[in-house]
Formats: sequence, C-alpha cells, structure tokens
Amino acid sequence: MTYLLLLIGFVLLIKGADYFVKGASSIATALRVSPLLVGLTIVAFGTSSPEATVSMVAAFEGNAGVAIGNVIGSNIFNITFVVGLTAFLFPLKVENETIRKEIPFTLLAGVALLILVSDVFLQSVSGNFITRSDGLVLLLFFAVFLYYIFEVARRDRKKTAGVPVNAEAPSWGKNILFTIAGLAAIIFGGDLVVNGATEIAISLGMSETLVGLTIIAIGTSLPELITSVTAAIKKESEIALGNIVGSNIFNIFFVLGAASVISPLAVDSKIFVDVFVMLILTIVLLVFSRTNFKIGKVEGSILAVFYILYMIYIIIRN
Repeated sequence: MTYLLLLIGFVLLIKGADYFVKGASSIATALRVSPLLVGLTIVAFGTSSPEATVSMVAAFEGNAGVAIGNVIGSNIFNITFVVGLTAFLFPLKVENETIRKEIPFTLLAGVALLILVSDVFLQSVSGNFITRSDGLVLLLFFAVFLYYIFEVARRDRKKTAGVPVNAEAPSWGKNILFTIAGLAAIIFGGDLVVNGATEIAISLGMSETLVGLTIIAIGTSLPELITSVTAAIKKESEIALGNIVGSNIFNIFFVLGAASVISPLAVDSKIFVDVFVMLILTIVLLVFSRTNFKIGKVEGSILAVFYILYMIYIIIRN
C-alpha cells in the first residue's frame, strides 16, 4: 500500500505541475507581467507550500532541527539538483534582472540567516537560536522583497500597456482553476511522496534524523523539481529559474521567519556547515548565470554532481 501511495504521489506531482505551469503562464499573459515575475511569486510560493507546512508544524511541535534542516536542505537541493537537472534537460536562459537583483537577494537571505543564527559567536551567549525577534526581522526582509516584486510588476504592466492581449487566451476562470487544481495536486502529491518515502526508509533501517535531513528536504522540494523541469520542457525557462530563486527567498525569509515567530528555534551547530554550503552554491549559481546569460548542460551537470557529493557527506556525517 505504501508503494502504491508513493506512485500516486508522483503522478499527482507530475500532472499537478503541468496544470500549474499552464495556468501560471496564462495568468502572466493576462496580467501583462513577465513569466519570470510569475515564477518568482505565484509558482515559487506555491511550490514552497510543503516546506512551509512541514517547518511550521515542526516549530509548533518543538522540533527545531526539522524546521531549520528542511529549509536549508531544500534550498541546497533547489540550487544544485533542481537547477542542475533542469539545465541539463533544457539550458536555462537567465534574465539580466535576475543576475543583478534576484540571485543577489537570495544571497542576502543566506547571509542574514547566518548572522541571525550566530548568537554564540556574535553575542557570546550559551546557545544559538532563531528567536521571535529574529523571525520578525526575516519577515521584514520578506516584505521588502514583496515590495520589489510589486514594483517590477508595475513596470511590466507599463511596458505592455499598448500591447493587445491574445483574444484566444483562456478565460480567467479557467486559468485560475488550472493554477489552483495544479497547486493542490502538487501539495497533496508531495505529502504522499514524503510520507511514503519516509515509511519505506525507516523500514529499511535509516534513522529518523537521516530521513529528516535527506528525504524530508528532498520530498518537500519535489514540487520545485517537477515544476521547473515541466516549465523548461515547455520552454518557459524564466518560470523554471524564477521558481528556484523565489522558493529559496521564500523559504528563508517567510518559512523560517514564520516558524520562529511561532516558536523560537534552537540551532544545531552542525547546520553552520550547511548554511556555508548554501551560500557558496548561491555564489556559484550567480557565476554560472553570468556565462552567456544562461545555465547550460555542463553547468547543470556540475551542480547535480555536487548534490550527490553533498548527500554522501551528509550520510557520513550523521
């Protein structure tokens, strides 16, 4: 039964992502905003719903390790394996705006998190915590990011003010239905996959800690993976990359911000290595993006291989 539910979960993820990308792309056209912007917002926040759910529930139950590890692990998976596999299948075109603003904003999120969790080093206290006030700081950064997004949207609408809308475009109702139905399938499918994979892993003798660091982080990032690959296949590379960048910003600023406001999160000292890895990978993504304004098959392969090496390190470390 577990294997059947796992299979159903993957089917829901794949079909859900297909409808989600179709609906989101049509909404972008109707709103006269760029696909990149939709990727950074509707698609990114939607595919990050599993991370938000898992981390907030974990915080509420006092399991800080899962809440923080899920976000950091998911972000690393997004930058390496999701971008890597997507670029390997279909080279990703990178907008100049993404290189100058969005990816640096992702880097800012990582640096802000590193500073906020370094209580022992910066304040000489007994332990590292993401406190409620730290959570409010992260949410404030998220508000700034949303303001930037709205400004970009306003600019996009001004640029396309005189461009006629395709009369054959699907109706608003159909677009919204596709997007909501796709998102629901993605979230429900992701939940089935995480639960099924966790049950199978534990039955095979893996520890719950190792499952949390690997399967939970990967499982909650499956929507990003499926959505980005689907977007790339449909030649919507702006949505594919915007989804990853937006998801990583959303995960740190909103998910960790909201989770720590619910309950202060104690930080395991091991997580510092992972935060540094995340920061280095974000810089690598920025460098790769500057090469001919695209991330090609070679860069994609390097990123995917790095994730495999990181997984080996995680398993050995724990």
